[in-house]
Amino acid sequence: MPTGPRRDRGRSTEETPERTVSFPGELRNVTGARLAADGYLADLARTSPPTAAECWDDILLVVTELAANVVQYAPGPFELRMRRTYDGVHITMHDTSRVEPEPRPFHPRHGGGGVGWHLLHTLCDQVSVVVTETGKDIHVFLPW
Repeated sequence: MPTGPRRDRGRSTEETPERTVSFPGELRNVTGARLAADGYLADLARTSPPTAAECWDDILLVVTELAANVVQYAPGPFELRMRRTYDGVHITMHDTSRVEPEPRPFHPRHGGGGVGWHLLHTLCDQVSVVVTETGKDIHVFLPW
């Protein structure tokens, strides 16, 4: 059972419907996923503004990271789903790879990535991976 105060009592999850966008899996689709998320958040903010200024940027960063990882590690089409939850936003990224992501060592002085999975776990309230017959779904929950 969660503890602590809820972020936005009384706001309906039905005010902004779920949004799903599919992409062929090309590099430019990372930008497309970010723009799709930005549009969804703009629609959401009309009826339910974020509780903190950084919520919007955190969600865009997470979507960008997820899409970039799909293009790099799971070539092929992917799907971005976003929906309002009681106290935040639930994002699901579906790709065609059945390989679960694993944290990699991060060496800031040497480059080469490795920060993405750690970043997701830092910004998100919850991160989970569900392997399916057609690939995997990465579920993340962020405050709004």
